[in-house]
Amino acid sequence: MSYLDNDRLKQIGFLLLILFLAVLLFMEMFTFFPGFLGAVTLYVICRKWMFHLTEQRKWNQRLAASVLMVLSFLVILLPVGMLINMLTAKVAYAANHSTELINSLKQTNARLEESLGFGLLTAERLQKLQENITAFLPGFLGATFNTLTAIAIMYFILYFMLVNGRKMEENLYEYIPLKDKNVERLGKEFNTLVIANAVGIPLIAIVQGIISLIGYLVFGIPQPFFWFVVTCFTAMLPVVGAAAVYVPLGVYLLAIGNTWQGVAILVYGFGVVGTSDNIARMLLAKRIADVHPLITIFGVIIGVSLFGFIGLIFGPLLISMFILLLDIYGNEFVIKRRELAQKKGEQNTAD
Repeated sequence: MSYLDNDRLKQIGFLLLILFLAVLLFMEMFTFFPGFLGAVTLYVICRKWMFHLTEQRKWNQRLAASVLMVLSFLVILLPVGMLINMLTAKVAYAANHSTELINSLKQTNARLEESLGFGLLTAERLQKLQENITAFLPGFLGATFNTLTAIAIMYFILYFMLVNGRKMEENLYEYIPLKDKNVERLGKEFNTLVIANAVGIPLIAIVQGIISLIGYLVFGIPQPFFWFVVTCFTAMLPVVGAAAVYVPLGVYLLAIGNTWQGVAILVYGFGVVGTSDNIARMLLAKRIADVHPLITIFGVIIGVSLFGFIGLIFGPLLISMFILLLDIYGNEFVIKRRELAQKKGEQNTAD
C-alpha cells in the first residue's frame, strides 16, 4: 500500500511540474496563440484534402502541404485581408478626422430632432462617443500588425501539422487520457465546431453582405462597397447582425431628406437581408452545428477582447470547445464514479 501511495505522489508531482511549465510557456507565448488557433482551424479544413493528395494521389507531403497553404491563402485569407484593409483605411480616416465625424453626427442628430421630434444622441452621449472613438481607434488600427504576425505564425505551424498529420493524430489519440469512444467523439465534435464557427458563420455573413451590396447599388447608397465590408463584419455579430448597418443607414438617409432611399433600404434590409440569414442557415443546417446565440454573444465579446478581429471566430469556438470538454469530462469521470458507487451500494446490500 505504501508503494502505491508513493507511486501516486510521484505521478501527481510530475503532473504538477508539467502543468506549471505549460502555464509558464502559455503566458510567455500567448501572443502567438491566435496563430496556433488559426493553424488548427485550417488543419481541420484541409486535412481531408491533404490525406487525399498524399495517400490516394501519392503526392509528396511537402508539395501537397504547400499547395493547400497557397490555396487557403488565395481563397480565404486574401479576400478577408482585402476587406479588412478597406475597413482599416476608413477607420484610419475616421481616426484622423474624429472631430469632423462628431460634428457630422451632431448635424444629423439636429436634423432628426427637426424631422422626428426627438434626437437619438444627447450632448453628453456625443461627448462620451468622442472619448470612446479616441480610445478605441488606435487599438483597432494596431490590431492589423498583430493579425499579420498571427498569419505568419499560423502558416509556419500549419505546414508542420499538415506534413505530420497522421503521426500527430495517432499521438493525440494515444496520449489523451480518455476512453477511446470519448476521444473519437472529441475529434468528430471538434471538427463540427470548427466548421460551424470558422466556415459557417463567416459564410452566412458574406452571403448577407453580398445581398446587402445589391441593395446598396440598386438604391444608390454612397460608398456601397465600404458598407458591404461593414455589413459582412456586423453580420457575424449575434442578435443584431446586419441590422446594425442598414437600420442606422436608413435612419440617416431619412434624416438628410433622402426619404425614398431611407425607406427602401429599411424595407430591403428587414425583408430581404433578414430573410437571407434564415435561408442560409437552413441550407447549411445539415453541414454545420447550431451554435447557441449566447455562446456567440459571449464568444465575440471575449474573443475580440483577447484577439482583435479574428476573435469574432475564435471566441465562440473556444467557448464551444470548453462546453464540449465539460460534457466529455462528465461522461468520462462523473458517470464512471456513479457506476462505481452504484456497484458498491449493491455489494453492501448483498452483504
